[in-house]
Order: sequence, then structure tokens, then C-alpha cells
Amino acid sequence: MNMREKREAGTGCLYLVATPIGNLEDITLRAIRILKEADVIACEDTRQTQKLLHHYGIRKEMVSYHDHNELTRSPELVIDLEQGAKIALVSDAGTPGISDPGHRLVTLCLRHHIPVVPIPGPSALVAALAASGLPTEEFLFVGFLPPRSGARRKALDALKMESRTLIFYEAPHRVVETLADASEILGARPGVIAREVTKVHEEFLRGPLPELLESARKRAPRGEITLLIGTGDPQTRQVDPNVSLKERVEQLEAEGGVDRKAALKQAARERGLGKREAYKQLLLER
Repeated sequence: MNMREKREAGTGCLYLVATPIGNLEDITLRAIRILKEADVIACEDTRQTQKLLHHYGIRKEMVSYHDHNELTRSPELVIDLEQGAKIALVSDAGTPGISDPGHRLVTLCLRHHIPVVPIPGPSALVAALAASGLPTEEFLFVGFLPPRSGARRKALDALKMESRTLIFYEAPHRVVETLADASEILGARPGVIAREVTKVHEEFLRGPLPELLESARKRAPRGEITLLIGTGDPQTRQVDPNVSLKERVEQLEAEGGVDRKAALKQAARERGLGKREAYKQLLLER
């Protein structure tokens, strides 16, 4: 039975509704319709969601669904869904499940064969990346770095050889510490602090990481922060001389879960090699 047949048979449906990340006008017509049609809206913070619903004249039953209650709330919502309810899941801003609660409910719904439908919309990481001026062809969204210094430095060290644009979410009170660690570990890579994206005080600060650090120390950024870090110069990026190109490719395949072609491309970038030159070297090392 396909998704449409299930709905017609009375099976409920979970809708993952992306909501504005700042400007309330940044919402799709489909999202508004789904919020109006839903039997229940599960939200991270009912007070925050109420502002959005009031703006669009939507009156709907709400239940809380957040980090502290999702373990018990998810089974409750699944029971309602199995009885035919249409539930819209929203976070305070952006897409549920992306650095916000939602994953547990989605996996439980899939386990019980309940349809899960994404209603796409605003995304802070995509909006920030698009306007950053950094390479957009390939990027890695890391989410929030660990709050403790030791774990954060370890996470950044693991990204030292990464050749894609890096995107992080960060709390404003930790921006200076994160920039200090990133500057020391990743070097003077180009960076962007995207602050309050789509909001009244939207701001983009661009420059090498050490310059962004000095700027943040003088005036600590406030509000919602997305930190983006570009790639370093392949010629100056540190490469372990004891690791052959073949070994590095195999390492990237195992650790990064990428295919051989993608692994070779990244390893070549790390060594400042062209695609053809890297392929020839790989053949010689076999």
C-alpha cells in the first residue's frame, strides 16, 4: 500500500514543517495550509509557535515536543498517528530534526509504517552559505560543536584535513572560544560569522579566522550565529608525509563513508594535486 492509499485508508501522517528562522514572511503557502489542516501541532516551544500561528490567524491544539520530553512524547504521538491523526511537527525555527528535536519521532513513525512528509522551507545553514561568498559546491554541516574546550578542539582537529566549506551553529557566548580554537587548529582560513539571518539585525562578518577572532573579542556577536569556514590553501594544508596517497584514499573511504572517486578527489586537494596527476600516482602505488 503506497502513501496515498494509506492516507485514504485513514492512517495518520506526520508532517515535518519548516518554519521561519526570523522573518515571519519566510513561510511557504503549503506550510500554512498544513498547519491549518493538522489535528495537532507538536512544537519545541508552544509560546514561540503561538506567535507564528497568531500572525497567520491559525488556532490549533498544540503539544510540546522538545529535547527533554521526546523520549516519552514520541510514543504518545505515534499512538495518535496510528489512529488517523494528522500531526505537524515544528521547531522554534527552521526544519525539525536539523539540530532540533525530531529524529526520534521520525524513526519511530517509519518503524510503525506511518507516512512522514517533509514540508521544506527556511534553513539558516543554507541561507548563510548562499550569502557567505565561500565555495558552495561542496560543504559539510557539522551542527553544534561540543561546548567543552577539550572535546571541541578534538572535533576541530578531526576536520583539519577537510577540503569542503564547514558550517557550524554556535551559541553567541561561545563564539570567541570557538574562533580561538579554530584559528589555532585550522589556521588563517577564510571565515564568515552570519548573525541573525533574515532578522532585523542581520549581519555578515567576513575575513580570515584570526581577524574574526579579534573582531569578536572587541564586540561579541549576539543572537543566532552560523559560523562558516572556508578551505585552506591546498599547498599549505598539513599532509602527513608518512601516509601515501593510496593509504589516505582508503582512510577517507573508511572514515568518511565516501566512494573511491570522492576520496581520491579530496586526497588530491589535500596534496595540491590535479585529478590526472593524482590518478597516475595512485596507479603507481598499487
